[in-house]
Amino acid sequence: MGETMDDVGAWLAQAWSRLQPGPVPAESPVVLAVVLAAVVAAVALPPLWRHLRVVVTVVHELGHGLVGVLLGRRFTGLVLRADMSGHAVTVGRARGAGRVASTWAGYPAPALVGAVLVRAAGTGWAPTLLGVAALVLLVSILRVRSWYTALVMVLLTAGTGALWWWGSAPLQAALLLGVGLFLLVGAWRHLGALLGSRSPGSDATVLAGLTRVPRWCWILSFAVVLGLATWFALAPSLALAGLA
Repeated sequence: MGETMDDVGAWLAQAWSRLQPGPVPAESPVVLAVVLAAVVAAVALPPLWRHLRVVVTVVHELGHGLVGVLLGRRFTGLVLRADMSGHAVTVGRARGAGRVASTWAGYPAPALVGAVLVRAAGTGWAPTLLGVAALVLLVSILRVRSWYTALVMVLLTAGTGALWWWGSAPLQAALLLGVGLFLLVGAWRHLGALLGSRSPGSDATVLAGLTRVPRWCWILSFAVVLGLATWFALAPSLALAGLA
């Protein structure tokens, strides 16, 4: 029993050490070019985007759930569909600030998370962000409501956890940068799809019904947050280029 407790203590100590910020990886123009090319391909090539945009959907839905929990609602279900759409189920008052905020949070979430990942990639915080992300994904598995959702969440959790535990600092930074940029661009693509949608179940339409604030105002609020997140992510690079 004592040896088991010692093993657990050693594992926890190692896990804690892997959560600490590390040295800032040296920037490589070649690696940066490869990351940018991969992101462009992922969002511009229809076959790749069709399958990879589920990552944006996951962050969108977890944004609903997390904000709902922070405002006193219960996050009870996460569903992803084969067409890469999804929905999160939060339980609480049918109206009120909590319902409005949790409904609003979906579209900004990928851009905000993406911006944080981009900045973390260049500041040594990649291990910390990866560990936290793996934990959030692991807890979220408890709320899945379909086999397809479970498969996607298990794969994302395993991949994130493996990168956190075994990935080298340069690899962690490069992949974090790529995922962050992908989430940022993906957030804009999702917003563009919303502009062309008149679905009564879209977040903007639901918010208009909850508040009587016009649908276009909610879409504008999404665009403002996405713009600020994009500026936050790219500001250091723009400053180096003398553009900010």
